[in-house]
Amino acid sequence: MANSEEPQPVFQETLGLQEKRSTRASVPAGTSANSTGFLTQFLSHEWSAAALYLFLDVVSWLAIYRVVGWFRYDAFYATPFQFFIINVIQLGVIVAALYFVGGYDRTVEKLNLGYAAEHILAVTAAAMVSAMLIYSAATFDQTMKPSRGVLLLSFAIFLPLSLAYRRWIRQYVVASSANRSFLVIGGGATAARFYQAYKKSSSGQQLEFVDVNEERVGRPIAGEGSPILQGNLASKLDNLSNRYSGIILAEGASSLNTQLLERLVHAQFQETRVYTLESFYETQWRYLPLGIVDPFWPLQTGFQLARTSPYHYLKRLFDVVASATALVICSPLFIFAPLLIWAEVGAPILFRQERVGRDGKRFTLFKFRTMRWRADESHDDMYTRESDRRVTRVGRWLRKLRLDELPQLWNALKGDISLIGPRAEWSKCAELYERSIPFYHFRHLVKPGITGWAQVNYPYGESDDDTVEKLKYDLYYIRHYSLKLDAMIVLKTLYTMLFGKGR
Repeated sequence: MANSEEPQPVFQETLGLQEKRSTRASVPAGTSANSTGFLTQFLSHEWSAAALYLFLDVVSWLAIYRVVGWFRYDAFYATPFQFFIINVIQLGVIVAALYFVGGYDRTVEKLNLGYAAEHILAVTAAAMVSAMLIYSAATFDQTMKPSRGVLLLSFAIFLPLSLAYRRWIRQYVVASSANRSFLVIGGGATAARFYQAYKKSSSGQQLEFVDVNEERVGRPIAGEGSPILQGNLASKLDNLSNRYSGIILAEGASSLNTQLLERLVHAQFQETRVYTLESFYETQWRYLPLGIVDPFWPLQTGFQLARTSPYHYLKRLFDVVASATALVICSPLFIFAPLLIWAEVGAPILFRQERVGRDGKRFTLFKFRTMRWRADESHDDMYTRESDRRVTRVGRWLRKLRLDELPQLWNALKGDISLIGPRAEWSKCAELYERSIPFYHFRHLVKPGITGWAQVNYPYGESDDDTVEKLKYDLYYIRHYSLKLDAMIVLKTLYTMLFGKGR
């Protein structure tokens, strides 16, 4: 999305998909053919990778914690029941943290540096949280006090080990699906658009298109070079187990007869997963394309926003506590940053702008100024580019480290925004977008936030089309509004800040 300090122009919608980075790997060398074949076959099941990750996490942690304690002569091991309780707490926190970053999700690429950084952050956070829980309990029961050295060293060993076997298993997961395809039912315009989106993604499996309309059989799905539409759907459904990773419904169920629908239901419960287009986008790519959204989308079942949820109050409490704490901790930066800004470009120090909040309510948002005064009104280009001359030297560093957004903590404390949610948009831009972008107004179903799902998953916006792409991630956030998703965003935001991905 465009820089929050500048207006954004109206766009023309595109149906492309952001190309995601991934690293493909072959099965590790040095393994026997029998073990390779068995593990590859085992990991072809959708649940198997998660089960194996979980099993290895539990066994590894128990072994590491026990051995480290034995070597350091920790007296705590004289009480087996307490040892069991402490390990239950630690494993619970570890599993929750890794679950939030996709550590048990077979679709998450675990061979790139991005996941490695998130894994490190998750295990580090688990170490801090488990230590807090354990030593808080120790204040009430002095016997419940394991060695701090054992705890720290155990996590230090578990972190690289748990990442290493995830990377190793991931190679077998990729190999297990290398010779399998997705069976796509449909041959119309919707199926063609899905093919174009899939081709731009990092997904490595092939697509096989089949159409119940015999008149379209034999034609390419999307022009020359694209897969040819096949027929005889019934026979393909009889050979699912070893050939297809899943079935994707690219056309409505009304085009299928009762017998085929019953066969799909049986496949869903007995053989392989059946996806609607919406569920495939959400499961595999974690965003929601506008082409399959309709005006009644928020009325679907499962929306936490449609009813009073305890998480509403928990999230508000978290916003108040976290923003107040952050304001206190970051108070030196509220002195240092303004001095640097004033020394380079003078006053004003703060940037103020009217933004749109939940339910369309207007409020004034605050940021540290990073651009030359009135630059937004004197420049034809409404987007911030690489090496943009309007951004000051101090502002460039503030943006890179996300420190320009610190004053928004005051907005979060007041309740104008949340710490997590879609980025708050300038009111004038929001009015333009609501007239131009289908379903843009759905963003106002939740409070905007300082960071959000679109910000951590999509590169910084430099064009009109980027606005559409980010909206797709915002709709996913609204659809899956939950503690789990917010925790994932927090970890991804920390990764972005630590590795200087902002601009």
